This record gives sequence, C-alpha cells and structure tokens, in this order.
Amino acid sequence: MLQIQYFARYREILGTDAEQLAWTPEFDSLAALRQHLLARGGVWDVLAEQNLMCARNEELCSLDEPLRDGDEVAFFPTVTGG
Repeated sequence: MLQIQYFARYREILGTDAEQLAWTPEFDSLAALRQHLLARGGVWDVLAEQNLMCARNEELCSLDEPLRDGDEVAFFPTVTGG
C-alpha cells in the first residue's frame, strides 16, 4: 500500500489531502506514480507542473526515486516567499 499526501494548493485543487493506493510493480518510481495520477485527467493535471516537489518517507527526492510497498509519498508545490 502507498500512502499519498497532497499539500498546500494541490490539496485545495484536488479536494483531498491524502489517499491510499495498492502498490503494484507498475509504481516503480515516483514518476510512474505521478503518470498514473495524471491519467485521471481533469484537476489531476495540476501534478504535471514543472515545479512540483515530492518526498518519499518524509525526505525530499526527485521523480526518479524508486518506490516500495509501504512508502509514504508527498506532492507539494514549491514554496516562495519574500
């Protein structure tokens, strides 16, 4: 099982802060998981943003990060401030 969390603007746009997906070998990386989510279409297209940030098990990582059953994944937009 993968625990997926959505933060900030993504949570607002998607209308959810978290979900669980059964892990399959198809989800061999964060990029593959993101492609699966994007295939839902509509509001899920927000996850196609270039500046998307992600974490695996509470550590920032790239979309190339491998996934394993039981991982916690987070997607969030970059933070800017002044």
